[in-house]
Amino acid sequence: MTGQVAEAPGGTTAGTDVLTVGVEEEFLLVDPHTGAAVPAVDLVLEQVPAELRGQVEREFQTSQIEIGSPPGLELSSIRHSLGVLRKALADAAERAGVRLLAIGTGPVDGPVPPVVDKPRFDRMIERFRLLVPGPGNNGMHVHVGVPDPETGVQVLNHVRPWLPMLHAITTNSPFAGGEDTGYASWRSVEWERWPSVAPTPWLESHEHYQRLIRQLIASGVMLDEGMLYWYARLSAKYPTVELRIGDVCPTVDDAVLVAALVRALVATAMDDVEAGRPALRTDHHLLVGAHWRAAHDGLEGEGVDVTTGEPKPAWDLLDGFVERLRPALERHGDWAEVSDLLGGLRRHGTGAARQRAVYARTGRLVDVVHDVARQTRG
Repeated sequence: MTGQVAEAPGGTTAGTDVLTVGVEEEFLLVDPHTGAAVPAVDLVLEQVPAELRGQVEREFQTSQIEIGSPPGLELSSIRHSLGVLRKALADAAERAGVRLLAIGTGPVDGPVPPVVDKPRFDRMIERFRLLVPGPGNNGMHVHVGVPDPETGVQVLNHVRPWLPMLHAITTNSPFAGGEDTGYASWRSVEWERWPSVAPTPWLESHEHYQRLIRQLIASGVMLDEGMLYWYARLSAKYPTVELRIGDVCPTVDDAVLVAALVRALVATAMDDVEAGRPALRTDHHLLVGAHWRAAHDGLEGEGVDVTTGEPKPAWDLLDGFVERLRPALERHGDWAEVSDLLGGLRRHGTGAARQRAVYARTGRLVDVVHDVARQTRG
């Protein structure tokens, strides 16, 4: 939610058509016995190794903690960074007497942890009141470098129709308040309480983008540019496009897959912009419907084909989406790894499907919590 990391998580690299990519991940801190969210962020931060503290920070609630990977050209560097940070954070959480979960929102009912004591967050609570989520709302944000803001705005137009596909892949929060919500991503439903959360609109220019931000702030919908919670936006701090649609992924493998697909999507968009190919100008309400369907079904049901408006099996849509991105995946050297990771996703299902499978076997949400903690650490 803060939209801030210690180091720019993406950027451009002169003289190459390979784009940098960086990842932010938000996690939930829970009681190891009950699985309920606990306000332990300060205790955990005290246990984080000094050399990693620049890549770890507080989030909106005291039950949340966030990491940011340095930007990289190779998926291997993203994998290494996330693996090191996740393990260090899981160890720190255990030393503090709690457990780290890569999960969209807390599955177990319990008291709502307080918001982090920060003037900006205090102002958000004063204005928006009951929009504060329950145990904590944990997402994944992927940054990809772009050369300039005008190009970035055109990229936003090109990627907006395809974000429901990424939404479906990352669903990882089927349980809330001690029961199955019927959604694969309940975090998405909670998140949409905020008035500035929406599919990215069609943008005429960077000036149009900036004008909308000024108007939304003036209207009271946002306090500042950091509250622009569109599913894709320009970073307010770095020369990147930031895609922020998904639940935090349960494993490093899942996160690397999403990072690779996001980079390939942005690279494909930049190719289209350079070639003068127009973006698909999908109707806003069709996109809203496609995102709702993605949050509800994940990959285990149907999605919306944004080119026709018709329902289609989500995996069929994903196969077509990946084939569309194949040239960019091959150019970045990611095709073989993405193919392998997609095979794993097909075998194991989304994070939501994995959680439901554990619950179906044991009937205990605490077992779901333990399994998510195991996946988080890797």
